[in-house]
Amino acid sequence: MKISLFAPVGLVAAVLGFPALAGPDRVPPLTDALTRAECGTCHMAFQPGLLPARSWDRMMDTLSDHFGDDASLPPDKVAHIRAVLVAGAGRDRRAPDATPQRITEARWFTHEHDFAPAVWKKPGVVTKSNCAACHRGAEQGVYEDD
Repeated sequence: MKISLFAPVGLVAAVLGFPALAGPDRVPPLTDALTRAECGTCHMAFQPGLLPARSWDRMMDTLSDHFGDDASLPPDKVAHIRAVLVAGAGRDRRAPDATPQRITEARWFTHEHDFAPAVWKKPGVVTKSNCAACHRGAEQGVYEDD
């Protein structure tokens, strides 16, 4: 399928399998207070649309080893957060069986962030998951190039 360079960003994103966008370079924000509080304690509380449901399910099943940390929660909180994440999850049309655990390993992310290694080592960036270093509205789901 050939895509015009002038096609709307949302259409291009959908065809390439990027997260469901609420508008150009936007993902529906995470509004659930419990999810924001629990997930935002250690890192930015990422929007559910950034990963497919199967990724969120797997992540919620492995909270005792959450990227090397124990992020275990009581079962009622796990069920609530899982429901929020799965309900708002994105789709990955290009890799329908992939289950990325890191947003930075999702196909859409690697496509959009193909930068030289030096970019990730800048003092204000440090890590690929520091979305707010380049996208000031990241916590609100706005990922326009700032």
